[in-house]
Amino acid sequence: MENLQAIKQRFGIIGNDVQLNRAIEKAIRVAPTDISVLVTGESGVGKENIPKIIHQLSHRKHAKYIAVNCGAIPEGTIDSELFGHEKGAFTGATQTRKGYFEVADGGTIFLDEVGELPLTTQVRLLRVLENGEFIKVGSSQVQKTNVRIVAATNVNMHEAISKEKFREDLYYRLSTIEIPLPPLRERGEDIHLLFRKFAADFAQKYRMPTIRLNENAVKVLLNYHFPGNIRQLKNIAEQVSIVEEDRLITPEKLIQYLPENRSNLPAVVGDRTTSQSDFANERDIMYKILFDMRNDINDLKKLTLDLMQNGNSQQVQEDNHRLIERIYQDQDLSEASNIEVVQIPKSTSHQNDYDYAETIEEDESLSLQEKEIEMIKKSLEKNNGKRKLAAKELGISERTLYRKIKQYDL
Repeated sequence: MENLQAIKQRFGIIGNDVQLNRAIEKAIRVAPTDISVLVTGESGVGKENIPKIIHQLSHRKHAKYIAVNCGAIPEGTIDSELFGHEKGAFTGATQTRKGYFEVADGGTIFLDEVGELPLTTQVRLLRVLENGEFIKVGSSQVQKTNVRIVAATNVNMHEAISKEKFREDLYYRLSTIEIPLPPLRERGEDIHLLFRKFAADFAQKYRMPTIRLNENAVKVLLNYHFPGNIRQLKNIAEQVSIVEEDRLITPEKLIQYLPENRSNLPAVVGDRTTSQSDFANERDIMYKILFDMRNDINDLKKLTLDLMQNGNSQQVQEDNHRLIERIYQDQDLSEASNIEVVQIPKSTSHQNDYDYAETIEEDESLSLQEKEIEMIKKSLEKNNGKRKLAAKELGISERTLYRKIKQYDL
């Protein structure tokens, strides 16, 4: 069996983090068996390397290795992709097609983003894991397959099970061995090693001198939280390599490429045990603020109309006492009673008395659809157009994000 360092060199893995080494060691030890493996970790940590190690060190290495991104296949066609279909099984099925489980017989299938599988497909997958049997879409004939399944997910599986989005029995079948991968921010000096590797690669690719970070810039890099993990670090290295003319990078220059998730909105205080992102929390707060503003505006319209119609009378002040008290809570209420009323001359035309107030209503832009489009655009821009990261940040599935992008023509 190859040692740890040889495996890293063979598969291009860089870093000496203890958690990373432990994950690779587990992959090496489990490879000779046919046990199902579940790789867990945040998006962008390099989960796709583990199934490659397992396959290449197993007795199946000369058979097929197929990687399937479950989140990228539409729900209506995923059963056909995985298990195949018979001719005429559905509209467009002009001929019989083999699925991945039939094609990879004797080899390994890597199911990436397995947490995105529909419940009906999860039932079919459970049958494959239990007895190696599957049925093509549109067929009644049971077929056998001998495949090794390695799955990966960035979803909190226990939470998905509690919400009935993932079958508990399937989870325990997949996670006979679970291999967690650490996020980049927990890997210490590995961050700088990876940055140097990416910088050297891009220097060679674009035929330019390699960029280097000064000592203070390295500290900035190591202290950054990297929500996009290795994928984000690689993107930053490429941007800096192309844009910066000076090859020695200072902290001031590097910070320009490290987006911060800061907001002037109120902080959310309380239990943070849920998996919702900060972006989703900020979105909820923004909606609440907008709706509160709309209610305040409507109250002010009512008070304004009363003043326009009846003047600053005692009756108006009594009817709107609570509203006036709330508006002028930081002032002496005696000052509020001396509101200066601007008399607006009535038009000789037969316009409705509410026309002036309606102008304010028309200027409002509180459409939930518009806010949703704005949030999607901001998230895509923030994540450099990477839909997978944007979907996670918005708290929706990647499939739902694809549908909304198409719906709103973004």
